[in-house]
Amino acid sequence: MTDLPEALRDGLDAALAGFPPTRLSSGVQRLMSAYRSGGPASAPILRSDVDVAAYAAYRMPATFAAVRAALRQVAEAVPDWAPRSLSDVGGGTGAAAWAAVAAFPSLRAVTVLDQVAAALTFGRRLARHSAEPALRGAAWQRWRVGADVPAADLVTIAYLLGELTPAQQETVLTAALATGGAIAVIEPGTPEGYRRVLAARAALLAHGHTIVAPCPHQLGCPLETGDWCHFPARVPRSALHRQLKAGQLGWEDEKFALVVAMPGPPPAVPGRVLRHPRYRKNLVTLQVCTAAGTTATATVTKREGQRYRAARDVSWGDAWPPT
Repeated sequence: MTDLPEALRDGLDAALAGFPPTRLSSGVQRLMSAYRSGGPASAPILRSDVDVAAYAAYRMPATFAAVRAALRQVAEAVPDWAPRSLSDVGGGTGAAAWAAVAAFPSLRAVTVLDQVAAALTFGRRLARHSAEPALRGAAWQRWRVGADVPAADLVTIAYLLGELTPAQQETVLTAALATGGAIAVIEPGTPEGYRRVLAARAALLAHGHTIVAPCPHQLGCPLETGDWCHFPARVPRSALHRQLKAGQLGWEDEKFALVVAMPGPPPAVPGRVLRHPRYRKNLVTLQVCTAAGTTATATVTKREGQRYRAARDVSWGDAWPPT
């Protein structure tokens, strides 16, 4: 379970209290329809203050959880990496920026870029609740596709590419690569989101970056035909979140696809668990993407002692075997 930082949760509660739940609910329904329709948007999806508030209530917890989980893979793969600056492209109300600061306490400078002024204003107000200087002092800048991305050690592009045409996607990636930093692309964990991630992965490799997450190799994806690579992040739901999404459970699972690449040699990641482990008596079965660029089934029995105990604790998305 990936909990929101207390400061973000309290800030959201305070900000959303100023909007009638019925208006937020109507805004959420419109946004859900817009996102589910798929394809690039001909105009900004967020058109009003109510849209922005509805988006924050509806998407910020899940976006935070997905980006946090993606960057956790990076921190584990490259434990000595300590980025000091972040550019969050299409960052809206700042969920990815909050996740990046949680993942990398080394961050000192944060810039959030978006075309919707109301989203930036909302995000700036939320950031004032944070105890982190990088968030409280973040720059919130108007930005459109085709403009430069400020140089940064880490560039996040979360849930943006699906709103753009293929040509615009390429433009955004080119601008991000011009920063010289690490690039993190996160998209919905659907076949379509995965294909956008695959295209971004190819562009990052062609530029000379090396993949650090989720892949334990620099080769073609072994799931490119017949399956797709994605991961889960479990998100707790507030009472308002349940009300707005007509949900009964106190949590939801956000599925996401990702690729993160940076300059330099690839890290030594042994493998990546691709699905929930399967458990039987004295037996754990794992589907793993291997360093050889293939998928393999790892069967671990109780007779293997420490390895079995590690397999019992591993989750979908974790490195395997543990180092």
